[in-house]
Amino acid sequence: MDSSQIPKLLDSMIAAAIAAGEAVLKIYRDDNFEVEIKSDNSPLTAADKDAHKIIYEKLKSDFPDFPILSEESENITFEERKDWTTFFLVDPLDGTKEFINRNGEFTINIALIDGIEAVAGVVYVPVDRKLYYGDIRSCKSFLDFSGVKKQLSTKNLSMDLPIKIVASRRHGQQQLEKCLKQAEHLFPSANVINIGSSIKLCLLAEGKADFYPRLAPTCEWDTAASHAIVKAAGGDVLDMNLKTLRYNTKESYLNPNFVVVGDLSVDWRRLFPNLFDHDDG
Repeated sequence: MDSSQIPKLLDSMIAAAIAAGEAVLKIYRDDNFEVEIKSDNSPLTAADKDAHKIIYEKLKSDFPDFPILSEESENITFEERKDWTTFFLVDPLDGTKEFINRNGEFTINIALIDGIEAVAGVVYVPVDRKLYYGDIRSCKSFLDFSGVKKQLSTKNLSMDLPIKIVASRRHGQQQLEKCLKQAEHLFPSANVINIGSSIKLCLLAEGKADFYPRLAPTCEWDTAASHAIVKAAGGDVLDMNLKTLRYNTKESYLNPNFVVVGDLSVDWRRLFPNLFDHDDG
């Protein structure tokens, strides 16, 4: 796609995410919202549905020729989408369990996929009104918070300082223990940041964390938007062969196991050999 289109696309994605976030907050503040259980045993609320509708209508109005794949879309077969060249990949409410538990750690995720690559992304945190966005063609990511906009950059890993490892609140604790045991032999200490949704990846984009191992199921809409933001800030999301995660390459929406890294100059396989050698993904 023509890179000159990306600023207009990002403007639309940002507007859609913020509008969806405001709708989600109204439901979040209501003590009586209902929770449904989907066929995959994951929860669904009115917030997921309303956010999906707002985002879909905004993006389709602004860019009618671009397909939209959302977690809350009707099932779209790979046969239909395998020839898509550029499309939006959306998670209307990432962290529905965090939404239900009212800890504020949920996001609105909108990604732009070109070919099989996440090239631009928007992650909005409604409770904090934090807006992360970026695109890999410009190699720039930003955080807009409280009227202040700052460019993001991942940080270089230092073996002389504590390593900061991001972890899910709900998944992969056994694998995290493996990382921590290895880190104890390499670094002065290891600080663990437990947090929900795409905020984890955004912390690496901000330079507030070094490493995020994920050896539990995720879907492509969970990672695509924050992947673009991290990559534009200098890091990447890598599969267990240390190759950049790709999108829309198969029937299943499931990602392989992956790691998110801030410093691409590091030999992460050498640092954490047991993590990579015993990948179950």
